[in-house]
Amino acid sequence: MSGYIDAKPDGSVDLMGRSRTATETQGVRGLDPHLVSLVAPASFEAEQYRALRSRLESRPEGRALQVLAVTSAVVGDGKTTTAINLAGSLAQARDARVLLVDADLRRASAGLQLGLEDPRGAGLADAILDPDRSLPGLVQSLPANLGILPAGRLAPQPYEVLKSPRFGAVLEEARRMFDYVVVDTPPLIPVPDCRLIARWVDGLLMVVAAHRTPRKLVEEGLNLMEPSKVIGIVFNGDARAFSGYYGYYHAYGRPPGRGRRPPQPATRETAPREAAPEPPLK
Repeated sequence: MSGYIDAKPDGSVDLMGRSRTATETQGVRGLDPHLVSLVAPASFEAEQYRALRSRLESRPEGRALQVLAVTSAVVGDGKTTTAINLAGSLAQARDARVLLVDADLRRASAGLQLGLEDPRGAGLADAILDPDRSLPGLVQSLPANLGILPAGRLAPQPYEVLKSPRFGAVLEEARRMFDYVVVDTPPLIPVPDCRLIARWVDGLLMVVAAHRTPRKLVEEGLNLMEPSKVIGIVFNGDARAFSGYYGYYHAYGRPPGRGRRPPQPATRETAPREAAPEPPLK
């Protein structure tokens, strides 16, 4: 897979040109340093997103998870960073075609984090409001065999835009063109947009900021969604989960003969972990 996206007559996607290697991707100007799957794919933090990817890939047969939404209960839990890193991790698979869709039409930030020249350039809203706009013509190429469909033009009524049947048609077209589609959605509690988006996805991941988001808000957010759609919760920024074995990871991953790195906590914003068992929400 290469760095430029083009549509073939049968509607599938060719990526023409040369792909960037992991080494070339590191240090790309404009990328948010928290996007570890793209800027530091060999890091401990990036390994946690590969573990999340492995969990998704190893789910029971019979329920395909090709189109995934990433959301949170409230603003600031790290859903966009998680969505981009998950998409970047999925794109590391050989010959994978992965699309990141910024469906947060109210506060789009994926383009900013990825350093796009025009973060609010033509994108999803344009594809919905103007059926003559082709999806391949709106997708922008990114490092590491990844494409993004930005949020697009500012829409005065984002809910009405996402409610349009055309939104579902855009995601179905993306499903045919890409192996994986990761959708960054608005948070659940402030606005109802994610409930519209959930109709068109195979599963939904909920991001929770560890030690920050109250359990009551997590419960409220989950209650807004159809239970069968929620496939997991990602705790974001829990350094305690890694501090005990971080040094062992580096010692294990380092070539023989090199010194060990002393244990230290994972980066707060970037390292997700699977939710640990807790008492029932009340």
